[in-house]
Amino acid sequence: MTAPLRLFNSLTRELETFHPVHPGEARVYSCGPTVYNYPHIGNMRAYVFADILGRTLSWKGYALTHVINITDVGHLTDDADAGEDKLEKAAAERAQSIWDIAKHYTEAYWADIDALNIRQPARWSVATDYIEPMLAFAKEIAPKHCYELDSGLYFDVSTVADYGRLARASTDEGEGRIEAVEGKRHPADFAIWRKTPPGEKRQMEWDSPWGRGAPGWHLECSVMSGKLLGFPFDIHTGGIDHREIHHPNEIAQNQAFTECGSLDDAACSGARVWMHNNFLVERSGKMSKSAGEFLRLQLLVDKGYPPLAYRMMCLQAHYRSELEFSWDGLGAALTRLKRLVMAVEALRAQVAEPVAEPEGGWTQLRAHDELDAVFLPYLARFDAAVSDDLNTPVALTVLEELLALKKADPREKLVAAAAMDTVLGLKLTTLTRSDLRLRPKAAAIAEAEIEAALARRKAARAEKDFATSDAIRDELAAKGVEVMDGDPLGWEWKLGS
Repeated sequence: MTAPLRLFNSLTRELETFHPVHPGEARVYSCGPTVYNYPHIGNMRAYVFADILGRTLSWKGYALTHVINITDVGHLTDDADAGEDKLEKAAAERAQSIWDIAKHYTEAYWADIDALNIRQPARWSVATDYIEPMLAFAKEIAPKHCYELDSGLYFDVSTVADYGRLARASTDEGEGRIEAVEGKRHPADFAIWRKTPPGEKRQMEWDSPWGRGAPGWHLECSVMSGKLLGFPFDIHTGGIDHREIHHPNEIAQNQAFTECGSLDDAACSGARVWMHNNFLVERSGKMSKSAGEFLRLQLLVDKGYPPLAYRMMCLQAHYRSELEFSWDGLGAALTRLKRLVMAVEALRAQVAEPVAEPEGGWTQLRAHDELDAVFLPYLARFDAAVSDDLNTPVALTVLEELLALKKADPREKLVAAAAMDTVLGLKLTTLTRSDLRLRPKAAAIAEAEIEAALARRKAARAEKDFATSDAIRDELAAKGVEVMDGDPLGWEWKLGS
């Protein structure tokens, strides 16, 4: 009746059938943002992916506990464990409190989460709330796995089995991007605790057995995931960039803390399954946060695109595939979303009572019990798609085929679409066509003025006064409004960017 859920495990490089550590539960940890700047849309792809994973686990009937961390200390300016702390650097450059910097960008990130209809996790874990547990963790592993230098406490990667297996590092030097620190035993060794250099004062620093300072970036995720989910938990997610250094270092710490052995047993890594989304590729160079007007979600909104158009763009590609961003591609995703919204709007107009979501949300089994036999093949194909390593491109196609089905009960069709959308998260049962109009921030005309002009134009056309109709259209065009008489989607107007 329901397809087995199969997920690609980056640690084994294989598709594996999901078997939860705790029957009926799914425990997931996702690497969250470092809140020193706004997230760009490439960053946000990771959270759309993690959201689809969580929604799919709920769809399959698991009780989900999802944790996402907020890194407000410890992450350095170079992802390879080198340079200044990103938050300290941002605070110094802007002459602001590091706590104010972290608060501002955390709230901006949460706003993007909400705009993309990403479900709230069970817990947002903030790194600075876990300093004492980090110190306890470090004290536990230090005697067997760490050594002290003038700059801090370092983890000796030779003390655990299979270091770097996740990254598939092919040389003794690993990835070769770890900071060169005098006295390190191995090039890949990494900081557990960083001492504040003599003569310096950090805004975020704490006392430790190794001197006053701050935790290394990798330590926080091991501590928070183990504390909140328990070792081993089910799934750890992140961007593919984490697969090379950050996650191998997490795994090494987890092995040390749990005194676990070879990674032939995936549970020794701390999580049974490690999942990574691929990069969002953008050719103009505006994905870099040093590029000034970099590609953040707000820029898309300022140019008139609703955030869910970007979510649709992400769903059109498999999470393990590279996704190339372009404005034309975003426009095509918006058009596809509009078609879905129009189809569901038409169904809602035919159904007297709104379709209520069952308590606890839709699952595949609840939807199966609710629907007539004519819809069950579509439901089965949709379930098979999302169960096949979250194959959202195929799932979208199944939904479109369902909505195109002729001579089917509109309420039943609406129920089926609503159930499928609990996985896709496109808000199809509440969005309207007008929600998806292009409205650039720079537009010099209010929507009410556009609607009033269109009403006058409609009246003129009804009286065959085409001269007046054309004049109103030209007036609107001069203000950047395109009247879309021939649009097959039935949109009345859009604002040019």
